[in-house]
Amino acid sequence: NTQISGQGLDINKMDVDVLEQIHQMGGLQLVMPQAFAETDCGALADTGRTVVEFNLTGESVELPIMGGKTYNAMTFSGQVPGPTLRVTQGDVVQMTLTIPADEVTGHGNDMHASQMSATHFDSVNPGETSQYCYIAESAGVFKYHCSGVHLAGMDQHVL
Repeated sequence: NTQISGQGLDINKMDVDVLEQIHQMGGLQLVMPQAFAETDCGALADTGRTVVEFNLTGESVELPIMGGKTYNAMTFSGQVPGPTLRVTQGDVVQMTLTIPADEVTGHGNDMHASQMSATHFDSVNPGETSQYCYIAESAGVFKYHCSGVHLAGMDQHVL
């Protein structure tokens, strides 16, 4: 079972002749669109597209909540939710995340608009900066959140 265009495809229910025809034509090749295949900021900067810089800091902040209490939040640039990034479809997004040296823990960033795996942007440790780029191909409104395959407590950051 796999997903194609949002619909389930059960290989066991497919016509054997269709499968044989696909095989005779050389099989199926999954091709990643160029927009998502290139993540190198230098290469994307040379494409002539507009580059939109998105600079964030990952920091712990005490924020007020109802009832006069406070909440210790992992934030992007001191905000929950983080700052809004607005781009035009086809722009190059240059996402840079800096973690202050005095921060207690690492932080990460998973931008759903990039349609890339979070492995492209692993956790960033205190005192470090990391960057990645992608082409904003898909129109819409997308969330971003803390991420990192080596980041302990990532779920706590997201919540």
